[in-house]
Amino acid sequence: MNQVDELVKTKGWYSKDSKKSQSPKNLAISISLEASELLESFQWSEQGDLASTEEELADVIIYCAQLANVMGINLEEAVRNKLQYDFERTWE
Repeated sequence: MNQVDELVKTKGWYSKDSKKSQSPKNLAISISLEASELLESFQWSEQGDLASTEEELADVIIYCAQLANVMGINLEEAVRNKLQYDFERTWE
C-alpha cells in the first residue's frame, strides 16, 4: 500500500512532533476505533449501511496496512501464513 505511505509522508505524520504520530500503539488504537465505527454501521440494521460499511472497512484495512508497514511486517505473507495455519487447524 504505497499510497498509504505516500499519504502519511505528504501529511507529515511521520514527524516526531506530529499530532498523528505513526507509532505502533497509536495505529493499533486507530484500528480499534475504526472497527468500532464499522460496528456502528450495523447498530440498528442487520444489513448495515453499505456506504458507511465500505468507508469504515477501508479505514480498518488502511490502518492495518500502515501498522504492518511501520513494524516491518509483510502483510501479504502474514495473511498467507495465517490462512495456511487456519486450513490445517481444527476447531472444537
